[in-house]
Amino acid sequence: MKDGMALDKYSPARMEEKWYRHWMANNRFQPTFHPDKDAFCIVIPPPNVTGSLHMGHAWDNTLQDILIRWKRMQGLNTLWIPGFDHASIATQWMVERLVRERGLTKEQMGREAFLEETRQFAEDSKATITGQLQRLGVSCDWSRTRYTLDDGLSHAVRRVFVTLHREGLIYRANRMVSWCPRCQTAISDLEVNHTDREGGLWHIRYPLADGSGFVTVATTRPETMLGDAAVAVHPQDPRYTSLIGKQVRLPLVDKLIPLVADDYVDLEFGTGAVKITPAHDPNDFEMGKRHNLEVVNILNQDGTLNQSVPQPYRGLDRFEARKRVVADLDGLGLLEKTDKHRHAVGACSRCSTVVEPMVSLQWYVNVKQMAQDAVRAVESKTIELLPDYQEKIFYEWMNNIQDWCISRQLWWGHRIPVWYCHPCQTEVVAEQAPTACPSCGGPVEQDKDVLDTWFSSGLWPFSTMGWPDEESRELKTFYPTAVLVTGYDILFFWVARMAMMGLKFMGQVPFHQVFLHGLLRDKHGEKMSKTKGNGIDPLEVIDQYGADALRFTLAAQTAMGRDMVLQEATIVGYRNFINKIWNAARFYLGHVDSLGAPAPLEGLAGLGLFDRWILGRCQETAREVNRLMELRRFNESAKELYQFVWGELCDWYIEISKPVLLGDQGADAARRTLAVLHQVLGDSLKLLHPLMPFVTEELWHHLSQADGQPRPAGDLMVQLYPMGKEDWVDPPALTKAARVIAVVDALRTLRGEYQVKPRQQLDAAVAADTELQAMLESERTTITTLAGLKQVEFVSTMNSREGYATGVGAGFEVFVSLAALIDVEAERVRLTREMGKTREKLDKLEAKLHNPAYIEKAPENVIQKNREEMASLQAQMTTMRQGLDQLPSH
Repeated sequence: MKDGMALDKYSPARMEEKWYRHWMANNRFQPTFHPDKDAFCIVIPPPNVTGSLHMGHAWDNTLQDILIRWKRMQGLNTLWIPGFDHASIATQWMVERLVRERGLTKEQMGREAFLEETRQFAEDSKATITGQLQRLGVSCDWSRTRYTLDDGLSHAVRRVFVTLHREGLIYRANRMVSWCPRCQTAISDLEVNHTDREGGLWHIRYPLADGSGFVTVATTRPETMLGDAAVAVHPQDPRYTSLIGKQVRLPLVDKLIPLVADDYVDLEFGTGAVKITPAHDPNDFEMGKRHNLEVVNILNQDGTLNQSVPQPYRGLDRFEARKRVVADLDGLGLLEKTDKHRHAVGACSRCSTVVEPMVSLQWYVNVKQMAQDAVRAVESKTIELLPDYQEKIFYEWMNNIQDWCISRQLWWGHRIPVWYCHPCQTEVVAEQAPTACPSCGGPVEQDKDVLDTWFSSGLWPFSTMGWPDEESRELKTFYPTAVLVTGYDILFFWVARMAMMGLKFMGQVPFHQVFLHGLLRDKHGEKMSKTKGNGIDPLEVIDQYGADALRFTLAAQTAMGRDMVLQEATIVGYRNFINKIWNAARFYLGHVDSLGAPAPLEGLAGLGLFDRWILGRCQETAREVNRLMELRRFNESAKELYQFVWGELCDWYIEISKPVLLGDQGADAARRTLAVLHQVLGDSLKLLHPLMPFVTEELWHHLSQADGQPRPAGDLMVQLYPMGKEDWVDPPALTKAARVIAVVDALRTLRGEYQVKPRQQLDAAVAADTELQAMLESERTTITTLAGLKQVEFVSTMNSREGYATGVGAGFEVFVSLAALIDVEAERVRLTREMGKTREKLDKLEAKLHNPAYIEKAPENVIQKNREEMASLQAQMTTMRQGLDQLPSH
């Protein structure tokens, strides 16, 4: 017999490139638009054009590809739309950094030159990312690749802006924003990372205007006092009741400001009196509106102090100004004290610069009604969130939603479609750029700001299908999409906005289901990131272990809603699993070389017990995998496949089949067994294909060639996915085989415990009831072969257990003579010696724990550790005593 000589050693690199080219050349990723097929569509969460993908993208796209391949094999009309996000702030930040390395700034380059460089950077990134995704094996329809700055998608952005503006939902206003002095733009509150930091709490005296004393306020940002408009106290605070309505003199600025009463003030914090800086604190801004206070912005866009402050502080960096203000207050005797104070500080998620609350003129969308529409969609399960506990988070965000600031002070992105005529103050909002002012005919200038990236990506599910330019075939067939796969960290950033926009402009939800996976973490529990240096490059993993090993690892580790700890050892383990599958195929092909290609299996007639068992387990596995995939339990699906293919097909059925295929039971039995192996191996490749497409496609074609004819429709990826044939499940055979396997397992466990050499054959007995004895008797050859026995006796009971190693299973016990396993006298000596050592340790511990002085002085955690150690030693003593009792008498 040849050992599958047509199948070389598993080599993923060459094989993966070959099959991806083949699939692309044969248009395997494109939809069929067959009118009788149900549609299943996914739109890719578009990766940012900021260089290359990280392992989080590999995880996200692996899950999507598993779903799309699975549904394609189920016969559905599938479409997976790929694409990219221009990611305005992230991409501009990357290009600015590259420009700075050349000693330039974007201002020195000029807007158009900088944008041209950014466009080229984005194009290079798109090419890199496409290559990475293809290496991973994703089956997107690349002919439908979209980009948020494409003409069609840009038209969609302008249409939405103009429509919302016409309806009064988009407006421009001076409001409080989070401002990044480094990026010099407003950023979303969700783009601010809050961390607790050590700081100061400065207590500053504000003199009363009438000279009768002063009011002390406490602040963490003393430099902002230069923009104070009032001091506030609680209206029911008896310390200040008589002062309400008076004026205080603002130190360093030397202007009078009022002392007002407001319920917002916390009587317990600091002195009970707070400074009000409407331009630089969101709560102060709201109080300022209630009391009609002046709004004084003291900061330039780069975080330096502007012309609104006294001369000595102008041009200083905000933190340098803080030091100067504190020193000057101290010199004037107005700094009462300084306390250490730990408090939350917000920083830009992009550049880590501390952000500043700042009043700024920005564009906003009133999204309250759209948010409520999205809430109703989730409540009614029109949109299903998985895991469902994310619903509570979604409702909390949406029910407390604020108007969305959509303008960014950046160059890269969609320019806001608003033009200004300065001579006549006309404002033009239009989808197409006007050539002149419609009112006076004068020149117009477009708004310099760009839209928040999430504005365009919020339209992604329908703008990628041709809206608003045409009623496309894609929109008619595939909208709403079936499922969105993304991380839980952008539930509000992106998912909620797509829900709002889809319902507003399409009248339907953008997707029926959202699967929210967790974050990737290293073995220490830290979030993986490039900046921390703990990330794993997906291409490096693919180069070393192959895409299939990485994909299966990511699927097997995907527990719904939980973060993933990814370790290289796990990837190695699943690479070994692929080797196991490869070797199973080599085993089959080797026997095809000697026995010829088997005839197709027609049913269970004439098959042996384990033939029926493996066929039945294959059907049960197929049903369970489909059920788990519908529930999006990727890890459980992978576990089910792993257990069946390695734990049952390879470890049991192939081992059982070896003597049969070698002719021990005759040629007919060998051919029947080969036919079963052909069927189960083929179905296993189909079941595994969505998770590991490359190796399964390769083996499928090898099996096809061995059959002497191509398999139906050629490629594995377009075969029908096994759903489980009910008439191929023989319950009695499953039960009987499971009992035989349990007995062999118990005997193998004893061999392992006593480290019996593989070639050493043993005598054994199995005690069971009469019915089980008869069942086991019929499989005597299988049991003796698989358990490595010389002979086995089936009995109702053992008269004496002395001198036997025993194992217990459901309804049976197994016995093997210890004399055949070990040197009895040497084992008696060893156990006696070990028991003596353990007894000494126990005596010392017991003496300690019965000593009142020790118990009184020792720390509780040390005492607890002593007690745990004593319990462990007592358990060891019990085990060794039982071992001695089992040994035969002298």
